[in-house]
Amino acid sequence: MVAQVRVVWDRSFTAYDFGPTHPMNPVRLDLTARLCESLGVFKGVELLNPAVPGDDLLELIHDPAYIAKVKAASVNPAAADQDAGLGTEDDPAFVGMHESSARVVAGTAEICRQVLDGEIAHGVNFCGGLHHAMRDRAAGFCIYNDIAVGIQTLLDAGVERVAYVDVDVHHGDGVEKIFENDPRVLTASIHENGRNLFPGTGWARDIGHGPGLGYAVNVALPPGTRDSAWLRALRSAIIPVVRAFRPQVMITQHGCDTHAQDPLAHLMLSVDAQREAMIQLHELAHELCDGKWVALGGGGYELVGVVPRSWTHLTAIAAHRPVPLTTMVPDSWQEHVISTFGYAGPPRMGDLDPADGGIWVQPWEMGYNPHSEVDRAIMATREAIFGHWGLDVWYD
Repeated sequence: MVAQVRVVWDRSFTAYDFGPTHPMNPVRLDLTARLCESLGVFKGVELLNPAVPGDDLLELIHDPAYIAKVKAASVNPAAADQDAGLGTEDDPAFVGMHESSARVVAGTAEICRQVLDGEIAHGVNFCGGLHHAMRDRAAGFCIYNDIAVGIQTLLDAGVERVAYVDVDVHHGDGVEKIFENDPRVLTASIHENGRNLFPGTGWARDIGHGPGLGYAVNVALPPGTRDSAWLRALRSAIIPVVRAFRPQVMITQHGCDTHAQDPLAHLMLSVDAQREAMIQLHELAHELCDGKWVALGGGGYELVGVVPRSWTHLTAIAAHRPVPLTTMVPDSWQEHVISTFGYAGPPRMGDLDPADGGIWVQPWEMGYNPHSEVDRAIMATREAIFGHWGLDVWYD
């Protein structure tokens, strides 16, 4: 019997810990799991707790010399190789770094395999989504690139078309760079533009190289972009290309640092919009690839108010038991938050007033507004990529 979903989780994953002052505090993972438990989202869901994998799995993507450097820094953080991105402000070295990072990779690779083999319909790893790591260096809070290893696992198993969609506020540069020459992989990223935000890449004109030309899609949005415009960009610049690509498996990265309260970025989304994107991408996986969907976490640094709600929604959608936005956050979870942080978390699972009737998104077919900075960003992407897929810039 096919399991609906498996979720990579054990509290030992909080060992991926850059220290108490680092934005990527692993308490966000623990609070997510506690909220899933409190709301009954984990009921009937099998949790996957992978062991530390061998180097052969990591070497599907990462250079052996780099893996050796991570291992060395894991034993002696003071000797971390900063030229490899280790021991830096973004990626401080810590004891056990290799083991905790490698287990995240093992989790993503395993749910990719299980989805492909039909053991599960969907897989979730909200500990993963570490999209900035390169073949030979750490970057942007990411030591190993679990996404790229998961994609390569699928390719090595014979999959011919994998679509990767990244809705994190930061450009999914590591995954794109690793597969920029490979037409078997479509990478699509919608993010805040690089004028104001790390990593400074991911412009509309960045569409891949060589045999992979046309297989990278980037939507670079202005700071301040809100729910309706962001969803318009996702629907108008990314989803048509994913449909044209006809993937056999979809992997999506759901960094929730697009939220208005996130301290590191400048988009202005609600949890409601993040949830709507999850629903649309989930439905797209059922439409295009028989529901073969792997959903991952990523960035998100409003530890209490945003991350737990967003990724609980993700897990619930994958379990085919979505949590309504009007649902009240359970008292047991609130009590834990108050005892830990000294203040309460958000009262409901959504941000917007239900009386307002939800988010209205203007279809692209209703017209292009050249005075809108968001529409200009959408059009730049459509002009750069749609011709490669036989799509009409104005109407598709």
